[in-house]
Amino acid sequence: MLSKRIEKLSTSMTIAITTLALELKAEGKDILSFSAGEPDFDTPSAIRDEAKKALDEGKTRYTAVPGTPDLLKAVVDKLKRDNGLEYTVDMVQTNNGAKHSLFNLFQALVDEGDEVIVPSPYWVTYPELVKYSGGDVVTIETSDKSDFKITPEQLKRAITPKSKILILTTPSNPTGSVYSKEELEAIADILKGTDIIVFSDEMYEKLVYGDVEFTSTASISEDMFNRTVTINGLSKSVAMTGWRFGYLATPNIELVKAMNRFQSQSTSNVNSITQSAAIKGLDGTVDGEIEDMRRLFERRRDRAVELINSIDGLSVVKPDGAFYLFINIKGVSNDSMDFSKRLLESEGVAVVPGIAFGAEGYIRFSFATDVDTIEEGIRRLKRFVEG
Repeated sequence: MLSKRIEKLSTSMTIAITTLALELKAEGKDILSFSAGEPDFDTPSAIRDEAKKALDEGKTRYTAVPGTPDLLKAVVDKLKRDNGLEYTVDMVQTNNGAKHSLFNLFQALVDEGDEVIVPSPYWVTYPELVKYSGGDVVTIETSDKSDFKITPEQLKRAITPKSKILILTTPSNPTGSVYSKEELEAIADILKGTDIIVFSDEMYEKLVYGDVEFTSTASISEDMFNRTVTINGLSKSVAMTGWRFGYLATPNIELVKAMNRFQSQSTSNVNSITQSAAIKGLDGTVDGEIEDMRRLFERRRDRAVELINSIDGLSVVKPDGAFYLFINIKGVSNDSMDFSKRLLESEGVAVVPGIAFGAEGYIRFSFATDVDTIEEGIRRLKRFVEG
């Protein structure tokens, strides 16, 4: 009865943990969740006010599929101002978050047998969308020893005549790693002379810490600009997860046109109220509030890393971006699912097993919550590991 396409999709390996956490909470157990993939802040008031204004002005009708002219211009202006990237409005599409961007891209580009290179650990959606689209996943393994970043040599070995796409995530979910300009230049050198398209997921670009500077992949060179699809949105930077807004940009206008045709037959436009509100998230209006959130995340990161690295058997590389710790538990367990289940059952602490991201022997711990909760959660984690 079911299509072969849908049967290719795997059930999320985190469902068991999520279900168990809900059951335990329903039973009255004190559950602390560090599995969240979203900021714990409210959407800035200027964005909310713009949404209310849009409602009052009756902006509740269909828009053009890729977005309103004002929104597309705001995306183009943002990419030029923040990333030094020169696009025109016909090179941009807005959609319902990064997942939607990726779905459109894979449907437009991937045929049966095409290979998509995916560095591991990876965001859980990447390999599933590759498989759904008929492509083959080629994984490049990394670890905390390399700060979870691929090397040019690894990339060179992974490339075959079937290679179609390379996915880069900077900053990374789940590891928080950030590729430097020099590292991206080295990757660019390997890609010269190939037809490989780069999907650069830059959703966490505003959340980088210390003296780390974010570099957009497409800004490295003319060659990289031409082969890169930049994927971004407002979910993480301005706490708009529930609003569902993402965008992509590429100089390949034919690709954008193809995705617009596809989106016109699937979801059509992003909801009109979100589009109006998103302009305020893109035009610099709330940059001060973004910086306030970033500083608070950085303090949380520093405290959480300090506490985790004081626990015998656990270690974590201080992430340069995003709001996750990817904790090495190999000194305690090589079964991250079992570790996560037992931690939840015994201590009421919910984390995401590393196997969900293609990396056994790790867990993902989100610090997108207040310091008191972080400290209590790590105290329980320490008791579980050392008890």
